[in-house]
Formats: sequence, C-alpha cells, structure tokens
Amino acid sequence: MSEQTPSPTQIKPPEQRPEHPDFWSKRFGEGTTPWDAGKVPTALADFIDRQPTRLNTLIPGCGSAWEAVHLAERGWPVTALDFSPVAVDRARAVLGNVAVDLVCADFFTFTPAAPYQLIYERAFLCALPRKLWADWGRRVAELLPPGGRLAGFFFLCEQPKGPPFGILPAELDALLAANFERIEDAAVDDSIPVFSGRERWEVWQRR
Repeated sequence: MSEQTPSPTQIKPPEQRPEHPDFWSKRFGEGTTPWDAGKVPTALADFIDRQPTRLNTLIPGCGSAWEAVHLAERGWPVTALDFSPVAVDRARAVLGNVAVDLVCADFFTFTPAAPYQLIYERAFLCALPRKLWADWGRRVAELLPPGGRLAGFFFLCEQPKGPPFGILPAELDALLAANFERIEDAAVDDSIPVFSGRERWEVWQRR
C-alpha cells in the first residue's frame, strides 16, 4: 500500500488570524467589539490621579482610545498605537481634537520618537496568540527604561481559545519577572462582561 502524500498545512485567511490587522479591521468594521468598555476603568483613573508627574505613555492596541482621551485631557503626552487602520479610524473619531499621537503601526516593529515612562495594558496581551507572548515580554522591556512602568489589566485565567486568550499568573511572571518587579496587584470590580471576574490591575516597574 503506497503512502499518501500529506496535504499542505492549511493557513487561515488574514481575517481569521488575530496576529493580522485584517482580523481586527473586520471586527471594528462590523461593530463587533465586546472588549470596548466605552469608558475609562476606575483603577486607571485612580492610578493617574496618584502620579506626581505626567508620564509619557504608550497605549498599544489602543482600539477606540478612550483611555488616551482621558490621559491627554489631563496633560499627559500619549501615543495611541494600533495596527488596524479601521481601529485607528475609530480612535480618530473618538479623539476628535484631543492632542494624542495616533499611530497606525505594529507594536513589535515601530520606532518611538522618545522614550516612554509608562506602557498601559488593556486587552492587548490577551489579544495576542500565545506564540507572540515572549516577543511581547521582550518588547515592553525594550521600550521602557529602568524605573519605567507597565500598568494595566491582565486577563488571568486558563482560556486557551481566544481572543481573549487567558494567561495564568505563573505564565505572566515568566514573561516579566526577569526585567520587572510587580509593585501593585489588585482585584478589579468594574470589569466589562468579557473579562468579569478574571482580570487584575497590576503595575510592573522596570528594573
């Protein structure tokens, strides 16, 4: 009996792969954005109010950019970044005349104009397939100088299918602990339904 030639691996089209901008452009274009809270989370607002100085901030995977508006209105320098042109169009509509550096680019390859003091995380890491997690951990370390902070919300659970992709606490530690120290960790009580009961507010400081 002769061997069958194995069929080539089927590659999903771009709109079915969350590592591709077409995946997110399709969802923003259809208005299917269950991760979009349409408001600023309480923990972020409290964090901002506690800071003695304004921090140059990067928001990767900014989506509609509600948090960018909040920061910029308080005088913070903000770069809102997304690789989906449709998401950037949505952010531009939300931002209006607010002074935010809105950039359509890939987080893993873009070159910032100036060093960041803060990277804000909300629904970005959990949007990335697991094969990109190590790259994410390296990239946030590259973009932040010693003393810089990674602050935001982390989807901590065992949810292998996504997005959102859940990450276990030990897995998050493995990505960050070599370069960062966790200085805040708190429960979140105003999560939107897709994240409810499974996210925590954390702040990590670059060593």
